[in-house]
Amino acid sequence: MTDQLTVEKRGSIALLTMNNPPANTWTEESLKVLKKTVDDLNADLTIYSLVITGQGEKFFSAGADLNVFADGDPNVANIMARYFGEAFEALSQFRGVSIAAVNGYAMGGGLEVALACDIRIAEEQSQMALPEAKVGLLPCAGGTQNLTMLVGEGWAKRMILCGERIKADKAQEIGLVEEVVPQGQALNKALELASNAAQQSPLSVASCKKLIQNNRNHHWNVGYALERELFVDLFSTEDQKEGVNAFLNKRPPEWKNR
Repeated sequence: MTDQLTVEKRGSIALLTMNNPPANTWTEESLKVLKKTVDDLNADLTIYSLVITGQGEKFFSAGADLNVFADGDPNVANIMARYFGEAFEALSQFRGVSIAAVNGYAMGGGLEVALACDIRIAEEQSQMALPEAKVGLLPCAGGTQNLTMLVGEGWAKRMILCGERIKADKAQEIGLVEEVVPQGQALNKALELASNAAQQSPLSVASCKKLIQNNRNHHWNVGYALERELFVDLFSTEDQKEGVNAFLNKRPPEWKNR
């Protein structure tokens, strides 16, 4: 583990905090820990959702520390690209709901980690950019793909090719974030949404998330068939019976995640 990424469990919610002052930059160590943490949370049946935020009031995360790339060593580039990719892809495939509480500047890999989450809540003072091309690099942790899926080619090209930095209100307008809240309120709103997820069957959520993300790689027709298949699969779970009977008996369900 590392102090650069802290993990706190609050009931069914795992709170991850990027804690590498002054800008909460990612390192080889913290990226390894992120992947391991997500793997561990996937195996913990008591955890239904994940919230990630940045320590402090100015930065969510400024991404990679450019000092790492100052020597222009392609071997270092290969290693860091792999760690970034593995960590953020693991986050994207987390079986539960993942929410980014963007509480400040989200730049480069700092925005890419938010893009890997299911939902993004941004504070009104937040600013976001993928400025890698300004220093002779490119987003290598899903940024070119995930941003385009969220906002379309036009805005992805403005942000990546033209280096445009956007504020929280514009990010909401183009679909980059789902909600803008006052300064200091992103974490509270993210935790509120994560609490709502606890009312849902975690197995249903995992199946629904798989279906929603299915069209990243497959035609809609594949999704229609998979939808029916996963619907039937839920009938072999304890939570399906619990959910229906709890509703019929007018009581809250007690999920077992199995």
